[in-house]
Amino acid sequence: MAFNVNVLKLPVIKVGSNNAVVTAWQSFLKDAEFPIGVVDGDFGKQTDQATRSYQQKNGLTADGVVGNMTYAKALNQGLIFKLNLPANTLLSYLNFGEAEVKDLQASLNKTGQLNPPLTADGDFGITSNKGLAEAYKKRDVRWRSELEAALSDATKQKLGQDLTQALDILNGYAKIQRFTLSGAHWIDSFPTSKLIADLASPFRQRVEAFQKALIDAGCQVIVTATHRPKERAYLMHYAARINRQEIAAKFVPKMAGVNIEWEHYSNAGSVQAAKEMVEAYGVGGNPVSLNSRHIQRLAIDWNVTWNGKINIKDANGKTVTIGDPANAALNRNLWTVGSSYGVYKLSNDPPHWSVDGY
Repeated sequence: MAFNVNVLKLPVIKVGSNNAVVTAWQSFLKDAEFPIGVVDGDFGKQTDQATRSYQQKNGLTADGVVGNMTYAKALNQGLIFKLNLPANTLLSYLNFGEAEVKDLQASLNKTGQLNPPLTADGDFGITSNKGLAEAYKKRDVRWRSELEAALSDATKQKLGQDLTQALDILNGYAKIQRFTLSGAHWIDSFPTSKLIADLASPFRQRVEAFQKALIDAGCQVIVTATHRPKERAYLMHYAARINRQEIAAKFVPKMAGVNIEWEHYSNAGSVQAAKEMVEAYGVGGNPVSLNSRHIQRLAIDWNVTWNGKINIKDANGKTVTIGDPANAALNRNLWTVGSSYGVYKLSNDPPHWSVDGY
């Protein structure tokens, strides 16, 4: 038995093709270290050459045309994970019929201790997909072997010699679904810059001038944040709102380019994951702005401290003596010096300075 490529209904792609499947194909080739240039969904000359190289290396007709023979080989090598398939389509590809899907649903209940349990009805829809992600979240690397042990002999006999590879693919798919779920792991996505160079001009030059004055005066300056991508602000904002139960996970609006699933198998799971995100971001419980000065590249968070007294020049060249408290977050006299450079302190946010104090 072989996996059912036809059920995926993948189009033949070649030079001139431009669609989501081309994007998936290019991403697959790039991961396999075939040079394709930019992953842009446009099947051009570079993608054609990379395709021919892939086909030649894998004993296929090197014609640059991606049809079922090329798909069949590539799907088993990881292309299947690039296609963003719904779970029921993936299962059909793996030769799971209605009886096997029912068995899988029952096995998810067992391995994931799902509460409430999935209905083993043979329809692997959204709820079953969430159950799949939940089971992997709970059992992680143990889930693959536990699933195999839980499946019936009838399912194993149906899949036959394809069982091992089918479960490997299903395990890889479940892992992807699990890490699409919200949680602390998302803090590594869309990182905030700590570079003054990433601020917008002319605010950047004002900060640079103020920083020079601070350092010349003997201050210790540690920049903790400058530009915050809008995607990160979105994640931080809605994690806080879900954690405060101001909005249900299922009602959070989607954002282009952020493939996060806020809604877990249970509401308690959704809230717990949001709480873990808030704690990982370390921003307290208040939702960050979706249009803050950080997003606009017009703010900087930094820790500025000194010992004893310092003599610092303001933007007009006047020397100002600054004493205690020896911390920029608390010293209003230093705030006045900063304002002379056009860098203003937000009083209720200890490290935050911006173009206008907001």
